[in-house]
Amino acid sequence: MHEMSLAEGILQLLEDAARRENARRVSAVFLEIGQLASVEVESLRFCFDAVVKDSIAEGARLEIVEAPGTGWCLDCSQSVPMSDKLSACPRCGSFRVQVTGGTEMRVKELEIE
Repeated sequence: MHEMSLAEGILQLLEDAARRENARRVSAVFLEIGQLASVEVESLRFCFDAVVKDSIAEGARLEIVEAPGTGWCLDCSQSVPMSDKLSACPRCGSFRVQVTGGTEMRVKELEIE
């Protein structure tokens, strides 16, 4: 499950930020995860809770905001919403759609003490 390695990477970012800011504790983490990022949110929550045990972020609240998937249709030359990487263009039905957004995962904000 790659969510465990994602959770470990998030913890590393939290520890680095806390060290930089001389923080004693991370109390909340706000993540933005794209709808097309191939991340199972509930698995990530479970893994995050396991990874932060006995760390500076133990007990931290994990807030997840989902970013919509978007793409560019090469046939109708328009930006379109996407719910799946292999979706057809909802306007013209073409499958020549390039993903332009919704694949990212990033820490947007931290609450530290």
